[in-house]
Amino acid sequence: MLSPAVTDALANGIPVRNGRPDYTLAAALKKVSPETQAKAKTQSEDFEAMFLNSMVSQMTSSLKGDGPFGDTVGTGAWRSMLTDQYSRSIVKAGGLGISADVYRSLILKQAGAS
Repeated sequence: MLSPAVTDALANGIPVRNGRPDYTLAAALKKVSPETQAKAKTQSEDFEAMFLNSMVSQMTSSLKGDGPFGDTVGTGAWRSMLTDQYSRSIVKAGGLGISADVYRSLILKQAGAS
């Protein structure tokens, strides 16, 4: 169950961070155009996907045998594309939370509130 402060914040369009209303980000969002907000969102999600791709690539680099991660001709290209899609899917499903912090930092920088 959400606390009353969080429920009120969400009802009023105030972002929530770590279970608390983020009034600093809310104020910064008012100073930044919707286009800039969308660009920051895309960049932060791309950054998290790149980070996850690096992690997933390292985890799958030592896999041998049959299947998509096997040791056949063209496996490197296949593995690269597959890990990229895995990373993007993880981000779209909520990710690790990296993109939320990157987004917040970008918005605060753009608003001059950092």
